[in-house]
Amino acid sequence: MFSKEESRRLRQDFWISFGKSFPRKWTLYDTKIKGFSFKFHFDTKKALIALDIEDDLENRITYWEKLVSLKSILTQDYLPNVIFEEEYFLENGKEISRIYLPLEQKVSIHNKNTWQDVMVFFNENMSKFEDFFEDYKEVIKD
Repeated sequence: MFSKEESRRLRQDFWISFGKSFPRKWTLYDTKIKGFSFKFHFDTKKALIALDIEDDLENRITYWEKLVSLKSILTQDYLPNVIFEEEYFLENGKEISRIYLPLEQKVSIHNKNTWQDVMVFFNENMSKFEDFFEDYKEVIKD
């Protein structure tokens, strides 16, 4: 078991190492669409990349419908195993809409032996997710 300080330091070390291993500017929150952001998630049980829609319900529905209309393109040309969840609940109970891709192997941010697999997964798949967004952002925004 790790203390809070050890856990915090490991998390910090992972993200610093990831940034050094794959130095590039990720889109993440810079989508120019309110409530629309890409996320990396890595904890003691899982790793995933996600596109979260966290705006008010009306805008969430609007953007969700546009993304669903592009689902076949996203799954055929970019990320075949991506998961669409219109109603996704965060740990804090907040409801969002999420499109995500989990890493299908047991990983932990506390286990440095799994870090390289997670970094490669993040880099390869978030790049594809961002390529999809760049190619179709005008369709999503309109």
